[in-house]
Amino acid sequence: MKKLYTSALLICTTAVLYAQDVVWQKDIKSSTQDFLSQVTTTIDQQYLITGSSIQSKKITSDNKQNNGYDFHLVKLNQQGEEAWEKYFSGQNHDFLSATVATQEGGFLLAGTSFSGKGLDKKDASKGGSDIWLIRVNEFGDELWQKTLGTSQDEEARSVIQTADFGFMVAGNIQNAANGFGSKDVTVTRLDKNGKVLSEIILGGRGLDEVEKMIPTPDGGALLGIYSRSSAYAGSGKMEAGSSAINYQPKTSNNFGEGDYWVIKLSKDNKIEWEKNFGGKGDDHLRTMAFTSSGYIIGGESRSEKSGNKTVGIEEGTDVWLISLNTKGEEQWQKSYNFKNRDILMGMNVINTRDGKNSKGVLLGGYTQAEERIEANDETFWMLYIDNDGNEQWRKHVKGESRKKEERLSDLKMNKDGSIILAGTSAEELGKENWKIVKLGDSQIDQLIEKQNIKIYPNPVSDYCYVEIGFDDGSWKLGDGKSEAEITLYDMGGRQLQSLKTKNKITKINTQNLIQGAYLIVVKTDTEKTANAKLIKK
Repeated sequence: MKKLYTSALLICTTAVLYAQDVVWQKDIKSSTQDFLSQVTTTIDQQYLITGSSIQSKKITSDNKQNNGYDFHLVKLNQQGEEAWEKYFSGQNHDFLSATVATQEGGFLLAGTSFSGKGLDKKDASKGGSDIWLIRVNEFGDELWQKTLGTSQDEEARSVIQTADFGFMVAGNIQNAANGFGSKDVTVTRLDKNGKVLSEIILGGRGLDEVEKMIPTPDGGALLGIYSRSSAYAGSGKMEAGSSAINYQPKTSNNFGEGDYWVIKLSKDNKIEWEKNFGGKGDDHLRTMAFTSSGYIIGGESRSEKSGNKTVGIEEGTDVWLISLNTKGEEQWQKSYNFKNRDILMGMNVINTRDGKNSKGVLLGGYTQAEERIEANDETFWMLYIDNDGNEQWRKHVKGESRKKEERLSDLKMNKDGSIILAGTSAEELGKENWKIVKLGDSQIDQLIEKQNIKIYPNPVSDYCYVEIGFDDGSWKLGDGKSEAEITLYDMGGRQLQSLKTKNKITKINTQNLIQGAYLIVVKTDTEKTANAKLIKK
């Protein structure tokens, strides 16, 4: 049905042309409207591209055809080559919204299902639309699945893994029994096998939509909600006959049409604090990130200075960021403009090698034309800011076969400083191809603290990853040509394993090693060497 091909890219910046190395681009073509939701990076720098597609040729064991949308997964290796492709189908529409890479390997998929039992869906519908969770291994094979829902309509929006290897799933529910408004936020905590541990429902007197959830170091989570609600006068309540569902009302009023509503949840799924930010217009939260000093909250704003918004807008819709400390107290606000309607879709924090301090934040998005068309509208953009929100540079990324409408869905930065941009590309609405671009950026590269060899986790149980950081210009792992050899020795100098790799990050099987210390030696095909100690626990 779909075809992967490689093409070159042209990189455009607003002022000086900075060096960017286009590592590869993959286009996943389609004749229908395909929705791309996310790119998920694995610890060994592979990529799971996820979204929703209509299959043109659907063959099942019982010859049943599904003409609706299905969960669609494409796994790419470090060189951007397709490792595998999977679909998960119900008999009606099923939309994949969010994915998280699990610490044990594999992924948890969270989406919205309009299907009953049948085809790949093993549970009956709860009524209306439900949240459909599927846990898969690193090859896309199903481990378990779960359907969450009530007689009302639910939808999944975000998923994270918790420190105890369980999960938290955030979504929305319409007109919930014992709820607060037309649409409330629901957060469900599950163990690693999909057993529901607790659920909290939050909302005000109106519409509240969760856009993003990120894990916090204390085992809790931060919720980012687009709120069109006033405060709900009343106290929290428990659903009759249930001790698992906790209802918590919104306690703060909106400043305008739509606000950022930020909630910190504890590891027990209880509210620690909540904050409301907005001006008199419409302010739409999109994404968030954890920094060494707290959190960055981002989205787009149509509000002038008003409410508790201290920065104005230049034109149309501007990107609006708020920096908060860990208690939710504001540190700064900043606004950025690309002209027309600027939409923020991704945010990545660049940290020091030890992870204790943040250097800056890389933002990704696109600008949508409103009435008139500027040169870089409907084009992926990147914006880099320092810790205080001061803009350092901005760049646009255009494909050689750029279409009229290109919209970024997600942006992720790898440990080596390379960047993955994933979005859709279409000559006309209704015929979206998936466009995946991997970039190396010289300015980002200067910010990354490099090691010739890095091993993690260390100490190790069953598997570890060896990251090779050598880069001397013409030689660079990941270019498909350069090669290195990884050799594992015991402390007596006996060789136990040896393998050759073209990848910057390589997975090593340590299951058969006995407890103790070992030495890993890396040798490049340009005769450079490095070594590091490995501890088997």
